[in-house]
Amino acid sequence: MLVLLFLYLSALTLVAIYSLAQLQLALLFIWYKRKAKQKASEITPKLPLLEANFPFVTVQLPIYNELYVVEELLQAVAAFDYPLNRLEVQILDDSTDETSEIIARVVAEILLKNPNLSIVHKRRQNRKGFKAGAMAEGLRSAKGEYVAIFDADFLPTPDFLLRTLPLLLANEKAGLVQTRWVHKNENYSILTRMQAFALDAHFSIEQWGRSRSGFFINFNGTAGVWRRACIDGAGGWSSDTLTEDLDLSYRAQLAGWQLLYRDDICTPAELPIAMPAIKTQQYRWNKGAAEVARKMLGRLFSAKNISFMQRLNGVAHLLNSSVFVLIFMITVLSVPVGLLASAYPEYAFLYAIGQALGATLGIVVFFFGVAFFAWRQFSAANFWGLLWRLPLFLATMYGLGLFNALAVVAGWAGRKSPFVRTPKYNLKSSGAGGAAQWLSGDYAALRLSNLWYAELALLIYFVAAVGADFCLSNWQGVALHSLVGTGYGLVVGYEWQQVRAARRGHRQNKTVAPSVS
Repeated sequence: MLVLLFLYLSALTLVAIYSLAQLQLALLFIWYKRKAKQKASEITPKLPLLEANFPFVTVQLPIYNELYVVEELLQAVAAFDYPLNRLEVQILDDSTDETSEIIARVVAEILLKNPNLSIVHKRRQNRKGFKAGAMAEGLRSAKGEYVAIFDADFLPTPDFLLRTLPLLLANEKAGLVQTRWVHKNENYSILTRMQAFALDAHFSIEQWGRSRSGFFINFNGTAGVWRRACIDGAGGWSSDTLTEDLDLSYRAQLAGWQLLYRDDICTPAELPIAMPAIKTQQYRWNKGAAEVARKMLGRLFSAKNISFMQRLNGVAHLLNSSVFVLIFMITVLSVPVGLLASAYPEYAFLYAIGQALGATLGIVVFFFGVAFFAWRQFSAANFWGLLWRLPLFLATMYGLGLFNALAVVAGWAGRKSPFVRTPKYNLKSSGAGGAAQWLSGDYAALRLSNLWYAELALLIYFVAAVGADFCLSNWQGVALHSLVGTGYGLVVGYEWQQVRAARRGHRQNKTVAPSVS
């Protein structure tokens, strides 16, 4: 029993400490936003560049099986407001489906209109190194002093380079400008709204707070511009983790480069619409983050050119994904701990300590509340929007707890796995036509994930816990276990429904070619 309580209290204590780091970022965000208003606008102007001073830019587009979105990306990049003689586009295409044919057709159409645009369609014999390997190989022949990178579902605006490059040209120590993601399909479903809710918090509070405070930030893998000298000086792209972006970000900053973040330069992108795709993305992000922490924490501790606060916040940043292991432990252990506290009153004070530590949930509410209103007016409608989004988001994160925890453990254990990209479908609304497209498309999951049955067992476990809590009048337990059970219900239910619908759609449309926009 004491071992159980020790594990439970230890996990709660570590989560409380991490929550304080998040509280610091939220307060820093409020502070710097207020200062920015006092200084008037901090909007980055679209600065004109003298013709003779336009730097040469390489645009890299790493592509793998993206037949639904690649055409829009290519058209967006071809529309850049930038001198063609100072621009080259590398399409780093590792596709194994019709995507390559679509790229060849669209490139031919673009060159008919813009024959002076340098656009190269590069194919590899294998996917060695996955995305990192493709970008590293592209750099061997790249001419650009600066390198802009976009994933297939992103739609950069025509003035993207004119707004980002001046920031790098004005600061010779700046190695990257990262822009904010905005969401083309946020209102598609509850799942996309929950993802937007989380990503908005990252791009407002975490990226803004860290950037303005001089702490380490991360490149988000897309919608950013690197200085080529920074990439080379930090050791180049490495494929030994699933998050090559976070890895290079830390190596660059430890080498003395500054990474800049601007939340007023926005790049639209698509959110995953299916639970299996969300799981794929979450697994890659969380396992990769653990791999980078395993690789970089020692270097962070031994670095001599950074301050104590940079080091401390860097540790919290690198261990971000590891918090999922602690949260999973807390939720699972809270059931037997509550039963033991009821059966052994002499240990009830330890359970009370745990409940006190659990009050750090208030920090989470504050953190996401600040993030939600970062780009919204405070109004009754928006306040109610926050009230329903926050518990639903927390439930979803709890429901992904097992999946994310195992991803982190695999990352820390050094177990290698391939880079599995997240399928996108170029859908903005959930109308019947769009649903038919993705359900019968080439990328829809046709089988339940290996952990689905374990998640179903956890759903039953927490439903039973709610019943026990009612019997024991443990109302805090009722609230927590109802939230966690709802989360597992959402994850299990959505995946089952979507996989079942995809199988049915595939059977009905297997002889029909997929619709390509």
